[in-house]
Amino acid sequence: MRYGMVIDLKRCFGCYGCQISCKAEHGTPPGVFFARVVKREVGTYPNVRKIFLPMLCMHCENPPCEAVCPTGATFKRADGIVDIDRNICVGCRYCMQACPYEARYYHAKERFYFDGQGPTEFEEFHSQDRPTGVVMKCNFCAHRLERGQLPSCVATCPTNARTFGDLDDPNSDVRRLIKERGGQPLHPELGTGPSVYYLPP
Repeated sequence: MRYGMVIDLKRCFGCYGCQISCKAEHGTPPGVFFARVVKREVGTYPNVRKIFLPMLCMHCENPPCEAVCPTGATFKRADGIVDIDRNICVGCRYCMQACPYEARYYHAKERFYFDGQGPTEFEEFHSQDRPTGVVMKCNFCAHRLERGQLPSCVATCPTNARTFGDLDDPNSDVRRLIKERGGQPLHPELGTGPSVYYLPP
């Protein structure tokens, strides 16, 4: 079992639904986006077009973030998910420097969306599970997977641009899409073995 995701760049039209649903699911503070959408222009003038590149933790087979973590707070689960044990993270941020995908965030202090007014009920609820002085990132919504649900970004995508499944299963939809559409990870030359693949636009 190795969880992975395939993102179809032809289907993604930049609605930012994944970014917003992820933020709502995890209650991340201002400026923190476990899922984010980057806009890019491709082609040469005058034949140019805009594409949207959804980004998240790549849950690498050989995660450089894990290799540099001095406490073992960053670890890879048996199902391939790279996660953080916030109870032993000391906030050194070595993992942030090692991640080539800029998929980690340091939670220095509690911040809220309405300065001077304190947290909303929603923010207060999520802050209970969010210690300060530690690093945070996407974990493929592991808590949802345990309930038999898809990651939030996959469940809310209106165009079904995201497909989630077992990369080790040759009959899974993710493996089929990668094979049929020529899916590729970002920066394969780095040798990290990402578990997130992109289908060409």
